[in-house]
Amino acid sequence: MRVTVIGTGYVGTVTGVCLAYLGHKVTCVDTDEAKVRRLQNHDIPIYEPGLAELLVLAEQEGGIDFTAHLAPAVRESDVIFIAVGTPPLPTGEANLTYLEAAARSVGAAMDSSRFRVIVNKSTVPVGCGNLVETLVREGIREQSPWKEREIGFGIASNPEFLREGSAIADSLFPDRIVLGGQDERTLNHLHDLYAPLVSQQFPAPPFCPRPAKFRMPVPVVTTTLTSAEMIKYAANAFLAMKIGFANEIANICEKVDADAPEVMTGIGLDSRIGTAFLNAGIGWGGSCFGKDVQSLMHIAGDYGYQARLLEASLAVNRLQRQLVIQKLQEKLYILKGRTIALLGLAFKPNTDDLRDAPSLQIIERLLQMGARIRAYDPIAMDVCREHNSHLKICYCDSALHAAENADALVLVTEWPEFAKLDLEEVSNCMAQPILVDGRNLFDPQIARAAGFDYTGIGRTEPRVNTRRTPVPVALAR
Repeated sequence: MRVTVIGTGYVGTVTGVCLAYLGHKVTCVDTDEAKVRRLQNHDIPIYEPGLAELLVLAEQEGGIDFTAHLAPAVRESDVIFIAVGTPPLPTGEANLTYLEAAARSVGAAMDSSRFRVIVNKSTVPVGCGNLVETLVREGIREQSPWKEREIGFGIASNPEFLREGSAIADSLFPDRIVLGGQDERTLNHLHDLYAPLVSQQFPAPPFCPRPAKFRMPVPVVTTTLTSAEMIKYAANAFLAMKIGFANEIANICEKVDADAPEVMTGIGLDSRIGTAFLNAGIGWGGSCFGKDVQSLMHIAGDYGYQARLLEASLAVNRLQRQLVIQKLQEKLYILKGRTIALLGLAFKPNTDDLRDAPSLQIIERLLQMGARIRAYDPIAMDVCREHNSHLKICYCDSALHAAENADALVLVTEWPEFAKLDLEEVSNCMAQPILVDGRNLFDPQIARAAGFDYTGIGRTEPRVNTRRTPVPVALAR
């Protein structure tokens, strides 16, 4: 099939490349001509492991190209994906400006040569399927009023569930595919599009093997437009609440001398709960959870409902980031003039994304308190320099360099390379070997044996044996 993808961010680029790898002919469109030129030259603007390699393979399979011209791509397409950003407004509502512009432009470019399905891939409030249809029709009428009767199209919702850092695997080997549509013809179009993915009748890329025991065929949830839109919000809200629950329990564990990782292991083995997203830490970040939870709260408010669980999830996450400051104060008392080293800036490993990253909030607060900041991240430092030039950060070329003469070290992002650090070497180069493990990455006993004054999130402090050793009766006499 011929496919157009509007928007070349994380979702649009990964969607386009993966569909081309499956054998479809894909054109990715973006209004940013500089970004288009970079993609045409195989210079991918985002960091996503395996994406550059998959782009080469995609060109050999279905074929993929990048352009700033929407109209020709739309006229040649069977399926048109809208994958533009919907950033939050100050009120918490989703900003639909880019979605509205894309829908009108699609309508203005369509002709009567074929039936097309317009698929909303962006994360949008419930009811946007109807909005997209209205705007497409407005675009058609702008061409000529009589053309609306001749041009056939269907509207669908196909939410994405990819995670930055593992977007290729999440796209090619999904847990499920959700298709929301108004009529059978529209849904049949999408079933045809995704047939190779559902059956998994394609070779896995050499750098991204098919997971062991992967469920085939891939489950397909066919539903209404509004239910599909709601599924996306509900999934992200639940995951945000699950992480918030783990953090809430971890905070209680610290009060009662329980170990949060052990507690999470114990409850995660319950098949009704599962182990995923139960790692206590300094909270989630990124472009999805916060935005989607706020948007869902706003939708609920429009209908007179107060979503208290969602409100609590945001509150717990905000407070969790302050734990780092509290723990540093407990160890150092005064932070003014202290040098604090941060390991990791991105909101999670395997990405350079700094949107709503805990690191930025921690850095801003430490700078306000008069601390000096040294930081190292394997990937995200250039992005941080570019977008946060106002922050006075000393960027370092290694974790060891960041730790030199620091008064405390904070693990912010659990990059795999940090787990391999020689902790004794790191502690020896510090002014004060204080380690705040914001992701519970390190074994506390190993860290303490390496010389660190270690503290994690919800982890027990070492117990001191205060009992007297019994004296043998013969010696006592």
